[in-house]
Amino acid sequence: MIKFPDNFFFGTSTAATQIETASDHNWRGEIASDGEIFNRTCDHELRRAEDAQHIARFGTIYRCSVDWARIQTSPSSEFNAGVVKEYTAFFDDLETRGMKLMLVLHHFTQPIWFENLGGWENKKNIAHFIDYTERIAYHFSKYVAYWNTFNEPNVYAMNGWILGTSPPHLKNYFKANKILRRFQIAHEIAFEVLRHHTPNIPIGISLNTGLFEGKNALGKLSAGFVDWWFNRRAMTHFKKVDFLGISYYAYMLFDPFPISEIDTPGKLDALGIPHDDMWGYKPEGLGNNMRKLYARYKKPIIITENGICTDDDNKRIGAIKDYLREVHAVMKSGIPVLGYIFWSTFDNFEWDLGKKYRFGLLRVDFETCERKNTAAAEFYQDVCETRSIVVSNPINLKL
Repeated sequence: MIKFPDNFFFGTSTAATQIETASDHNWRGEIASDGEIFNRTCDHELRRAEDAQHIARFGTIYRCSVDWARIQTSPSSEFNAGVVKEYTAFFDDLETRGMKLMLVLHHFTQPIWFENLGGWENKKNIAHFIDYTERIAYHFSKYVAYWNTFNEPNVYAMNGWILGTSPPHLKNYFKANKILRRFQIAHEIAFEVLRHHTPNIPIGISLNTGLFEGKNALGKLSAGFVDWWFNRRAMTHFKKVDFLGISYYAYMLFDPFPISEIDTPGKLDALGIPHDDMWGYKPEGLGNNMRKLYARYKKPIIITENGICTDDDNKRIGAIKDYLREVHAVMKSGIPVLGYIFWSTFDNFEWDLGKKYRFGLLRVDFETCERKNTAAAEFYQDVCETRSIVVSNPINLKL
């Protein structure tokens, strides 16, 4: 039996863009690899009362964002009063159920008007983001326990400006680095704004991390570069934080190109590597990355996203056990870890991949958008309530 301390929090996470019907943001109309068009996702804006009941089952912190494009329809304008009222009612509902927020200011998307002004490549647009930050603090800070300025800026820059899988679909390494610098400036100004308005609320960043290894000599070169740029270089832009948020999902092997169920289906099986429906599976990578980042930055850690892509409840339950074992071991070594936030509360639209890639504790029927309870949801609810897990051997995700 592993027991977590009383001051350690649990929760779940979502992103507004992935669960609400697309507004006038830069992902609307994108065609995913499964042929789905990014428009209707899972009707969260129509099911907030129902969803609040589920969210409140899982710990005390709900990590989420609001739809910037919907709430602010032109540059530095007043927020839409109706949308503010809608979110306020939802946050009030969560608060009455004992939930506080980790509110993410930027989770991969922005309004089309922001894009039309040059997006993040235009340094002048930082002022619009800061205006947005000020208004968010004014309207919603009473619900917030933690601020998360940017979600996974390394993923945002890599997918949009190196791999080209996300808007604006470019392949320019130097521009990717410029985007990180823009985010750094915006983060540091937003940090000061939030500190002024909410002096007692911790402010942090979330960084996606992975475990990258080479299968051969060329693969080791690829893995080494990705590890350097993705896990280390990106974080050097975000030292001004009260806590460091860490996401972890993927063990990635290179030969020299990445081997995954997305890019090379069946190859992980042929190599005998456990995996979920997207990536190789090595939960020890989470503990490894936590230790490295704490040694480098000496900041308290929050697991801001962690989960597994599968529709198999047993695998999801096993993964929760495996990952929480890693978290607990890191804490036992003396590293301050404040909480664990699971991705995700319910199935959603998985960005450029579409709807078939499932991460949710709650199953969503994407035809009707009905939510269905699962054994994994019941298990994680019990973990959150008892603050404990029964130790088991690591699971084998070989499919």
